[in-house]
Amino acid sequence: MNKYTAYCGLNCETCEARLATVNNDNELRKKVAAEWTKLNQVEITPEMINCEGCRLDGVKTPFCDSLCQIRQCAMTQKVETCQSCGQMKSCEKFKMISDNNEIFSH
Repeated sequence: MNKYTAYCGLNCETCEARLATVNNDNELRKKVAAEWTKLNQVEITPEMINCEGCRLDGVKTPFCDSLCQIRQCAMTQKVETCQSCGQMKSCEKFKMISDNNEIFSH
């Protein structure tokens, strides 16, 4: 499995938060913070937009580090990704992300 595949299956390699981090792009951090603030209905500041990838060592956004229920569950279950879990199709945690991302609509 690609090391940039998040526990949920999203591609961290193309995530704008990761791109802003690895490229030290403050304008992209501002853009992502504004989008995520609107999407999540909580204030997210550009300073929070620092992440090197869900399954990689290194810095994570506060959400990815400790608030993402999917990441916490996968680490507890010791699965590489949700795809490795037999409960994925009925999982309410996974449904939170799959319902909001077109890559899972197939």
